[in-house]
Amino acid sequence: MARHKSLFVGLLVLSLLVLGSFAAAAATEFHGCWPYLVPPQGHFNTFATNNINLGMYWDMMEQPMAIYYWTTDDWMKLLAVDWELMPENNPDTFRVHLREGIKWHDGTDFTSKDVISTFYLGYLFNWAVWSYIDRVEAVDDHTIDFHMHRPSSVVPRYILREHIRAYSVYGKHYEELKALLDQGKDAESSEVKQLRLAFSQFQPRTIIGTGPYTLEPTDLTEAAVEIKRFPGYWDSEKIKFDVIKIYNGETPTVTPLLMAREVDFATHGFPPASEKQFVELGLRIARPPIYSGPAVYFNHNIYPLNRKEVRQAIAYAINKDENATVSLGESAIRQKYMTGLSDNILPIWVSDEDMAKMNPYRFSLEKAAEILTGIGFKKGANGIWVDDQGHAMEYDLMVPQEFADWSASAQNVANQLTNFGIKTTVRGVTHTQVPQEIWNSRYEIAVQGWGAGNPHPHFSYYQDLITYNYTSGQGPGMNFPLVQQTAEFGEVDLEEAVVATADGLDSEAQKATVTKLAFIFNDLLPIVPLWERYGNNPIVDGLRVTNWPGDDHPAWGNSPYADNSVAIFLLNGELEPVK
Repeated sequence: MARHKSLFVGLLVLSLLVLGSFAAAAATEFHGCWPYLVPPQGHFNTFATNNINLGMYWDMMEQPMAIYYWTTDDWMKLLAVDWELMPENNPDTFRVHLREGIKWHDGTDFTSKDVISTFYLGYLFNWAVWSYIDRVEAVDDHTIDFHMHRPSSVVPRYILREHIRAYSVYGKHYEELKALLDQGKDAESSEVKQLRLAFSQFQPRTIIGTGPYTLEPTDLTEAAVEIKRFPGYWDSEKIKFDVIKIYNGETPTVTPLLMAREVDFATHGFPPASEKQFVELGLRIARPPIYSGPAVYFNHNIYPLNRKEVRQAIAYAINKDENATVSLGESAIRQKYMTGLSDNILPIWVSDEDMAKMNPYRFSLEKAAEILTGIGFKKGANGIWVDDQGHAMEYDLMVPQEFADWSASAQNVANQLTNFGIKTTVRGVTHTQVPQEIWNSRYEIAVQGWGAGNPHPHFSYYQDLITYNYTSGQGPGMNFPLVQQTAEFGEVDLEEAVVATADGLDSEAQKATVTKLAFIFNDLLPIVPLWERYGNNPIVDGLRVTNWPGDDHPAWGNSPYADNSVAIFLLNGELEPVK
């Protein structure tokens, strides 16, 4: 009897193991990749720096209210079902109607309170939307009014694309802020600054969102993180994958994973040699526009980098066509108009006549030398330029060392400038540390991004002039003075001009301000754009994932770093697991 019982138990255990193996094998997976920080440096407070940011996959957890289709001027509605400007005759309020019946991952209801607390905590961090709005109020549990003290056409995008955080997680800090604001305190008060510091140190256990996937800290390692399907998601029938596995790492780490077909899609910048190998392996390459690219950033605390003539000479001394080719091959095209705004967007806002007046800074060592000698600089006996104060022009060029395309670009820039007589040495810094180095002015020159993957010029100029400058609130940064004396327009407050590019609700009326800022940027060159990037995004089709849309799908016109097309395909259920 005991032997029969043992046999029965053995068969039962074997059956359970087989069923468990079958269940595990049946789980459908999408494999992506994104560089992220791990604890203890990385954390789950998505308001604060060094948070565990999963890029395009963030939309899968802390969802925004909508995602934009660039080529069709349409929205994919997520947490919001409708919105309007009101009153119609003289609108100063943007009203949003929220989707009802949504649950957070912790089981609490999604309501207006979550949206209000998200935006007010954003006030702590000087979110740009607060340049236009002055209060956020609930009409009811699922209707919110954003009042604009400065009506602007970019307010809808700032609001609809923001990731909404849970009041159940962050509400305590919002209530503390609200109490201070009710007392008449503002962002410059010591009390609000102290609250910001305290809140920046707050670290939730994980990310609580409304999206189709959840994250458990036990599923996060140095190598990869798995986010798993949330059964209570409001649009669950469209979600086709049980697990999204996200490999951690920049281009050098991700490349062999793609060679082994362990990753289904990547947005990293792959050098031409790697892309060639992908194609030989049968991988498809998607080339969506990025609407931005790398630029040379200057520390304007350092003389003579704070002279526009020096920056103009550097722009002439770099063969930007060569720099683009060695960096990303056909996925990099040098900036034609040098306005700090994508050449894809510029014609929408600036007339052909005005664009023709822009200085393209075509490669010319003779012109570069003419500019420097014209301001009293000379070449020393060793071939190195010496400024008018007797200092040799020798600089470190900081670059995110894991960004293969930017690293190649930086090395090429260094070689070209050194050959011209500006001795330049590349200094690689881990990509997560580069922003901090720039904000703290711990660099001489650096490679960092210009422009922005957002459809209105305001966002690009905010990146070019504000994000890494003293007005960001993060530190002195590049310390480029935003009040400038210009030859054509007199004294100009560039911070005010950036805000003014989006003033009002009539885009036609905004074109004059955009044109003015384009001319000023083209002359002052606070940063020197090198080239405009297009994606060379490899796709593994038919192994785990199928039904990839063709190149004519409107979502491929989106920037991969703003309204990612593959995030849309996953949320819409267009991508499917291989049966």
